[in-house]
Amino acid sequence: MVPAGEDFERTAIVRQLAEPREPFDLVVIGGGATGLGVAVDAVARGFTVALFEAEDFAKGTSSRATKLVHGGVRYLAQGDIGLVREALHERTILLANAAHLACPLPFVLPTYGWRGRLWDRWFYATGLLAYDLLAGSASLGRTGLPGPRRLAALAPGLRTEGLAGGVSYVDGQFDDARLAVALARTAAARGGLMLNYCRVVGLSAVGGGSARRQEVEIEDRETGQRLVVPARCVVNATGVWVDAVRQLDEPNSQPLVSPSQGVHLVVDRELYPAERAMIIPRTSDGRVLFAVPWLGKVILGTTDTPRADLPLDPRPLSDEVEFILTEAAKYLARPPSRADVRSCWAGLRPLVKPPSGDGHNTKRISREHAIEISPHGLVTVTGGKWTTYRAMAEDVLAACFRSGGLPERARGVTRSLRLVGGDGPADTHRPISAPPGLHLYGSEAAAVASLPGADREILPGFTEAMVRFAVRREFARTVEDVLARRSRWLFLDAAAAARVADTVAAIVAEERASEPGPPFDPAASAADFRHLAAGYRLDA
Repeated sequence: MVPAGEDFERTAIVRQLAEPREPFDLVVIGGGATGLGVAVDAVARGFTVALFEAEDFAKGTSSRATKLVHGGVRYLAQGDIGLVREALHERTILLANAAHLACPLPFVLPTYGWRGRLWDRWFYATGLLAYDLLAGSASLGRTGLPGPRRLAALAPGLRTEGLAGGVSYVDGQFDDARLAVALARTAAARGGLMLNYCRVVGLSAVGGGSARRQEVEIEDRETGQRLVVPARCVVNATGVWVDAVRQLDEPNSQPLVSPSQGVHLVVDRELYPAERAMIIPRTSDGRVLFAVPWLGKVILGTTDTPRADLPLDPRPLSDEVEFILTEAAKYLARPPSRADVRSCWAGLRPLVKPPSGDGHNTKRISREHAIEISPHGLVTVTGGKWTTYRAMAEDVLAACFRSGGLPERARGVTRSLRLVGGDGPADTHRPISAPPGLHLYGSEAAAVASLPGADREILPGFTEAMVRFAVRREFARTVEDVLARRSRWLFLDAAAAARVADTVAAIVAEERASEPGPPFDPAASAADFRHLAAGYRLDA
């Protein structure tokens, strides 16, 4: 057990796993939004839990979202009423339980020309009023119909030529990677053994009937040590990689996932200085475009491109970049160029593969999650989205009960469970659109400020003390962990992040100096990060 207020000792967790013991109630494979949500739900119900992540927590899709906590306006247009209603309910719970990492965000939807004045504005307003009605008491604010002048005042930086007015409404936003770390720490604080950089290399079922259990073979990627961990139930929550884990269980299993790539570009706030996000519900090819103020920058995106391969660090395609720049130029007073892009990144969505037929049009594949129980008892979950991670976890635990792996226990225990850092008064939190700073640590801000280097700034709002806190309390092991996911500088400004890689590496090395096992190599970690960061730059 690693209480939230104590330092994380990775070697102690590995040593604990190596000791003979009764099977864990649950082993979770995958440290993204879904797997971490399952771990939190399970420990909150009193189950013993171990979670293994082959890379870092939220290394994949879960750190590459559009940063929106939302019901899904576009899903409403597709008729997914149930999905929207559930997501709106879960949005309220997330905003309450992690108020330091999630908050309401006002939006504008501009319309242009005679069509915008006579049709589009009223069409979208009708849909968003339905969105409000579905939210009910969970609504974050009323939908409005600002005219051209009012809309231009609400969204400075918006192109005003031909502006016919628009619609305003309120949704939510968050810091996805830091929320993932908060979930991991919340599970650890309640007794879960959470281990990143630990790959699952084998699965086997032992025994039968009520005596059946799973054996999970793991490999510690830092030491090469292999262990066999027994479990009563195993959950495969590895996102776009679920099919690879399913192959360990059933070599002839058919694929469940049809991956889709979403690309985002980050530009300075000068291009869109509004405090409100902008949504364009229908671009030239039917996709949705967002301009989202986030951590002092603006995110432009996203795309929806089918992809057959599964790279760990997917790169934006050139035509995806051009599509976003071209579409954004239609709505911003100053059209963005490639030179304005501070960081560009892509994420792979684990969309549920249709049984046959329309597998190439990812816009038509359901965003809802799917759960499968194999003949050996492996529970696989895929699909879904960040906003509904908690509800997905409840559904996964229900499948574990159905599989016979776990005894049934009442759901709903996480509805009011505050995540680590989220137990401070909500009115002290700054919006996530504000530049990075101590506010992202919530009730732990004072603990960060008490560490050495709190007054030594590495980048704006990012201090030496934050690096130390990332290693001591937040499971960070490398320069990338710190600069990509404990702070978000790789996603905000890749060139700036690369410039401070050596500084961060030296601090990480100092924090890890007393660890047993293979020594941390700061030069190699910094070099690896610079190589990664070059892929996030359009000018590299």
